[in-house]
Amino acid sequence: MNHLPLIIKREYLTKVRNKSFIIMTFLSPIIMIALFSLIGYLTSINNETVRTIYVLDETGFLSESFKSTEQTIYTKVTEVDLETAKILANQENAYGLLHIPNQPIETVSSVVKFYSEESPSLSIISSLESTLENKLSELKLQNNGVDLALIEASKTRIDMNQESFEGVKTSKVGSVMKLIFGGAAGYLLFMFIIIYGNMIMRSVIEEKTSRIIEVIISSVKPIQLMLGKIIGTSLAGITQFAIWIVLGLVFFIASMSIFGVEMSQTQAPQQALVSEALSNTDSPDKIQMIFNEFSTLPLGNLVIAFILFFICGYLLYSSLYAAIGAAVDNETDTQQFMLPVIMPLILAVYVGMFTVIEDPHGTISTVFSFIPFTSPVVMLMRIPFGVPIWQQIISLLILIGTFLGIVWFAAKIYRVGILMYGKKPTYKELFKWLKY
Repeated sequence: MNHLPLIIKREYLTKVRNKSFIIMTFLSPIIMIALFSLIGYLTSINNETVRTIYVLDETGFLSESFKSTEQTIYTKVTEVDLETAKILANQENAYGLLHIPNQPIETVSSVVKFYSEESPSLSIISSLESTLENKLSELKLQNNGVDLALIEASKTRIDMNQESFEGVKTSKVGSVMKLIFGGAAGYLLFMFIIIYGNMIMRSVIEEKTSRIIEVIISSVKPIQLMLGKIIGTSLAGITQFAIWIVLGLVFFIASMSIFGVEMSQTQAPQQALVSEALSNTDSPDKIQMIFNEFSTLPLGNLVIAFILFFICGYLLYSSLYAAIGAAVDNETDTQQFMLPVIMPLILAVYVGMFTVIEDPHGTISTVFSFIPFTSPVVMLMRIPFGVPIWQQIISLLILIGTFLGIVWFAAKIYRVGILMYGKKPTYKELFKWLKY
């Protein structure tokens, strides 16, 4: 008799009725939104901090370049020596003192110093350096008889149009949207595998150590029990993810309106490329361009491929997690087997983030999109950039074939390991179990 549906139902209901599962389902979105809101609030406080910088310019012509802003106030110090300026800046609790010695413009750049009580911010130092570099460059050009007005008038901004050989138009905005779609799909799969793969492993270990498994295995085939655990836990995970998305959106909108925190304040410097591409206001057709780029995305292909690669990739790794859970008696013993499982996932994310984005159709990206242990992540990141259907089909067939092989492999270990107690297995013993 096929007990698989009963096992799936039992695993699903056991998970969703668990108190910790219910609590974390509703508490996790609150914690995440609270964390992002706190980061945004702290960042806004940091942005509101006003820094006073004293400038002792002994040359007499460089201090004019420093213009005060809402966050930085430049106070010029004149007719005092360096030591007096230090004492004055320290007494007034200034952020720091910028000292520009009286040197020719050809050598002054090497003797400029910034004095402060604590280590200064890198952004402040970079801003000071940039201001001085620009001013000194202009002075050197003027000394050489170059008209700065002509140089300024000759500057030209290029917003390059992009088009494929088939006549399909693209843009930086389109590249960013593809990057977002691919990155989100790959990262979502990675997190799902890590979170719910461990849940499957812990479930197997708990039933094994409590000896409940001895009763269950008397009327159920090991492979049915393993697949039932995988599918049941997966359905519970999908349920939890769906609730997280809905609650996350609700709490996000609520926190934005209640606390007035702008998520743009939490933007990291690494997001400058995305911001620059999406915030270009020079084009009057920006909104229309975004819609056009969105319409050119292979949405149907993205959705279907995401579902197929997501399911197959998750089942592939969850089978390994179930086999590991069956082979050990506690979570401590799982560490020796976790590294070979986690490494391909980490490698897939690395290839996706640093190779696919730069060269989605290169050799490395293409090869790793066919390797079954990395293809679920890498292929999902490549598809928005346009991958031939035949490549997707071949990659999916290889993934399915590997999944079936891994299920056979995991079932062998599961069948023997589920009733093994009190001994920490080695890789050599796992290999022997495959022959039973």
